[in-house]
Amino acid sequence: MSDPSITISTRAAKRIVELVSEDDAARLFRVSVEGGGCSGFQYRFELVKDTAPDDIVIERDGATVAIDPVSAGFVKGSEIDFVDELIGAQFKIHNPNATAACGCGTSFSI
Repeated sequence: MSDPSITISTRAAKRIVELVSEDDAARLFRVSVEGGGCSGFQYRFELVKDTAPDDIVIERDGATVAIDPVSAGFVKGSEIDFVDELIGAQFKIHNPNATAACGCGTSFSI
């Protein structure tokens, strides 16, 4: 299943392809939302081998991202991006549903 409202930027797709190619045990990139962090929820990113049967799968430029249905509800309408700034390089979710986010960009509230 896919969700066209969740997108992957060109930069994120390129970085995901690089990471997956460096890890023999990984085939795709998983994004999930968990309780915690300084704003109530936090994003989790990991390389995994397989999707779960109910995952939402998004593809772009050779990159595959899996999101479980519960997490997808929190990131609907979002863009998964990769930024390389002076403070460091990281994946970032541009989430229109978030009402607040912490300074590190990995946690948010709705």
